[in-house]
Amino acid sequence: MKTPAAILVEQRHPLVVDEVDVPALKRGQVLVEIHASRICGSQIGEIDGVKGPDRFLPHLLGHEAGAVVLEVGPEVTQVEAGDRVVCHWRPGAGIDGGGAVYKWDGRDVNAGPITTFQRFAVISENRLTKVPPETDFELCCLLADTLTTGFGIINNDARVRAGESVVIFGVGGIGLGVVLGAKLAGANPIIAVDLHDHKLAKAADYGATHAIHAGREQAGERVREILGGLADVTIDGTGNPKVIETAYDLAKLRGGRCVLFGVMPSDQRVSIHTLPLHFGRMLTGSEGGQSRPHEDIPRILGQLADAAIDWRGFISHRGGLDDANGLIERMRSGEVVHAVMTIRKNSGI
Repeated sequence: MKTPAAILVEQRHPLVVDEVDVPALKRGQVLVEIHASRICGSQIGEIDGVKGPDRFLPHLLGHEAGAVVLEVGPEVTQVEAGDRVVCHWRPGAGIDGGGAVYKWDGRDVNAGPITTFQRFAVISENRLTKVPPETDFELCCLLADTLTTGFGIINNDARVRAGESVVIFGVGGIGLGVVLGAKLAGANPIIAVDLHDHKLAKAADYGATHAIHAGREQAGERVREILGGLADVTIDGTGNPKVIETAYDLAKLRGGRCVLFGVMPSDQRVSIHTLPLHFGRMLTGSEGGQSRPHEDIPRILGQLADAAIDWRGFISHRGGLDDANGLIERMRSGEVVHAVMTIRKNSGI
């Protein structure tokens, strides 16, 4: 079997869309047909080499999708053929089936336990969570990371309590999920900080009570004005060293929490004064909000239904697999909030 796929052949170059050969299933692996896949900022980081040189080139990309199970490998018990599933990067229930190796013109093309920029994908069982058959495939994309990570940052990393103040730097992508998670947790006020008016407007739609345009206002001073002091929780999604330093400085001394989920380039550093850490300020990084997809996804589906949340507003741009490079460039410009590729009906080649 062949599948169209977007391949990262060389860092800092466009993806190559071509056909690759799908490998046979091994223990703990599942063959799925991808219907929709979100493009995440993490993929831009992979392309740009934010974490350094890539030892696994060429390789496939993507870790957030909605799909249907076609076939299961040996010892798979969590899903079966015909199931609708969320494809997610955080490990969930089931076997870790490891990565797959595809073939492309005689070359090996690596893939980790999950890749989704393709029509047919071999995915590890523990990167799949079954959802009700009526679940929209685009919502599956958001449940794969945006909502599970965003809600996890609020509930697991920051442990936000009702009435606490939350400041979020960077409210596109995961940041918008953090805003909604803060709203549902009862945080108040919720302050969104960004460089793009359309992202600030979208954050207001999903729970932000205040918006700060960091290109026109001094964010630190404005936060202090709004709160009359420092924040209970500050969250950075930019990975920008100066923004991280500002977020850290804005967290309260006793009990204030600063959580980082944006990935800083590997050749950069931040400078902080550590004395506040001795007086109860907390600084931590987030790994996917410490989410447990097989537990969190059903719970979040219930929350969205109970609160009548119209999640469709999260998605600002759509396209097909052939549009991957164009969507990525629009993400770089800051234009995109969330970009989703419809793959089953528009699979390129």
